[in-house]
Amino acid sequence: MNKISILILILLSALILSCGQKPSTPKPKGYFRIDFPKHEYKIYDDDCPFKFELPVYSFIIKEREEYCWMDIYFPIYKATIYLTYKQVNNNLVELLDDNHEFIYKHTVKADAINERRFENDSLRVYGFYYELKGNTATPVQFFLTDSINHFIRGSLYFSTSPNKDSLKPVIDFISEDIIHFMESFRWK
Repeated sequence: MNKISILILILLSALILSCGQKPSTPKPKGYFRIDFPKHEYKIYDDDCPFKFELPVYSFIIKEREEYCWMDIYFPIYKATIYLTYKQVNNNLVELLDDNHEFIYKHTVKADAINERRFENDSLRVYGFYYELKGNTATPVQFFLTDSINHFIRGSLYFSTSPNKDSLKPVIDFISEDIIHFMESFRWK
């Protein structure tokens, strides 16, 4: 047998053997693993008419002109909870309506909106926690009030395009901090 015949035989054998294997499929898209710190808190108490416990891995930014409007920034996750405070002056219904409208504007992108009521009668802290499912700009919103003098609302945003799959672990982690915020919140 000459060299050309041997080469043709090897190529034909390789071709025949390769036809019997399963075709390869592409691997699904994956995301980086995120290691979360232990939930730890410190008390935040300044000149505002409220105080609360703040995660130690976040900090407050007070850039805005409005009284007691602030941001809780999570630099590791590029996430911000925007807090807006309003004094209630016989306008609680209007504040609640504005809050409701702001939340339900997201129904265009939201798959669902889950509401959870929050009440602490002994401290006169009442509110709602809203979880917006799907690729919404804000996955969590909430408000707290004493129904007479004070109203504060919060919205969680990320400095990235919404992607419910990749952001879900971080949303779940920060949601625990938001629940703790609501539970530790006190009017002065």
